[in-house]
Amino acid sequence: MTEPKPFNVFGVGNALLDILALVEDNFIQTHDLNRGSMTLMDTIKQGKLLQQLETHPLELRCGGSAANTMMAIAQSGGTGIYSGKVSADTNGEFYQQDMVAAGIQFEIEPADTTQGPTGTCLVLTTPDAERTMCTNLGVSTTLSVTDINVDHLSQCQYSYIEGYLWDAPQPRKASIETMEQSKRLGVKVAFTFSDMFLVERFGDDFRSVLTEYCDVLFCNADEVRHFCGNEDLEVCARQLGEKVNLVFITNSNKGCLVVENQSLIQVPGFPVKPVDTVGAGDAFAGGVLYGLTNGLTTPQAARWGNYLGSQIVQIHGPRLSESQQDKLATIIN
Repeated sequence: MTEPKPFNVFGVGNALLDILALVEDNFIQTHDLNRGSMTLMDTIKQGKLLQQLETHPLELRCGGSAANTMMAIAQSGGTGIYSGKVSADTNGEFYQQDMVAAGIQFEIEPADTTQGPTGTCLVLTTPDAERTMCTNLGVSTTLSVTDINVDHLSQCQYSYIEGYLWDAPQPRKASIETMEQSKRLGVKVAFTFSDMFLVERFGDDFRSVLTEYCDVLFCNADEVRHFCGNEDLEVCARQLGEKVNLVFITNSNKGCLVVENQSLIQVPGFPVKPVDTVGAGDAFAGGVLYGLTNGLTTPQAARWGNYLGSQIVQIHGPRLSESQQDKLATIIN
């Protein structure tokens, strides 16, 4: 019998310090921001926005899509190792300490500050709970193939890679290396599309990822429709199911649609009043990955993912403040 692996998930992502602010709709319009999406910007442009928010209370969290997912795995009672690049500055130190305190191993050597600052993501949430992200990737774009610790990867059941890494050449190579090594080591590969604009820009690349490497795909209904060029969600789900054995499609308050070995399963969501949608998809993926690596059935894993996502949309920010382990048995039964 093969030895059980000591870690559930090896996550790879942009290590970004989230700066959270609540704003009115006119702030998004005045600054001509891409509402509901992520826009890349330099330090100067992001700095000007921060100046405009001087009177707003701001919250800091270690973030980035895959990092939020790793947090949700830890809060479910799971284990993980995270690979993301920070700088040797105060933000980088905060980030590293925040991850370790949450129970996630974080061991990549920080970059020298001459290479740039730790990446930051200004998350602007409007009263309708929609989030608009203004991201300065900083040194996260220097994440490279040499940062991927293959020994650590081999100790994990799954690798989890975020689509946002495609925005820069070195992290993209690091992602592909992680997937190739995962295949070599018998580690399952989970991938998330991350954002509709990435699907637009890197659709062909993502198609290759699905056919060559992917065991589990995470995406939302809008991304899937865009990717498949079809408004009918079930048709899109079946198309994806031909490429990947296991697909999880989140569909806001409707819960999620799961495609397992080309069979469709609808898993209902939890009725909530959303306050802030940031991190909901990430928490969903974390709940599912916890389930898949800890003996839950696929519908149970999806149900747990739906629950964590529903809890996240009721708070401001991308992660819950405490462990959710004690809720698990009640939710999945």
